Amino acid sequence: MKKTIDLLRTNIEYDLKFSSRARRMRLVIYGGGDLTVVAPSGTNTEAIDHFISSNAQWVIGKIGRFSGVGSPFRKGGREDYLRHRKQAGILAMERVRYFNEFYGFDIKRITVRDQKTRWGSCSKKGNLNFNYRIAFLPPSVSDYVIVHELCHLGEFNHSQRFWGLVARVMPDYSRLRKELKTGGARPPDDTGNQKDRPNREKAG
Repeated sequence: MKKTIDLLRTNIEYDLKFSSRARRMRLVIYGGGDLTVVAPSGTNTEAIDHFISSNAQWVIGKIGRFSGVGSPFRKGGREDYLRHRKQAGILAMERVRYFNEFYGFDIKRITVRDQKTRWGSCSKKGNLNFNYRIAFLPPSVSDYVIVHELCHLGEFNHSQRFWGLVARVMPDYSRLRKELKTGGARPPDDTGNQKDRPNREKAG
């Protein structure tokens, strides 16, 4: 059964399957970015919607990674960029200012763009640029992107000194870097447990 739900102001289509064998709800995202929700037979619609919404960031992040680097959960377009640019700009500005309290770098300008292949970039002039889609990453992962670019103001490379700067405020950056590549952390199932599973991406 095909259904849609609004997640972070975006309509997400999913396939709803009821199973007499299922003991709890779970989310499955396949390689093409298609979302499937499996629920025990008789589960009411309100409970299903609540479960999906409570895992909104995970869903969007995973769909994004399967949709390709630079377009986290939809191909987007200028209209999409204009709709979410302000939200992303506020996020970038607030978090850059927060983390720069630890570094004290000279920042010239912070810009949000519709970048196709990058999450962010830094210029030698002190300008920071971020993909507007950072607004749809899990908070800890978007923070990693922001700290990564911020630290390039201190080391314009990926040397050990650069990663040392990142580690000052983000000692677990390696995990977050991996999450960025895989679309973010897996969410809890409807019992509150977290489980990692191989191959196709699952929640639950």
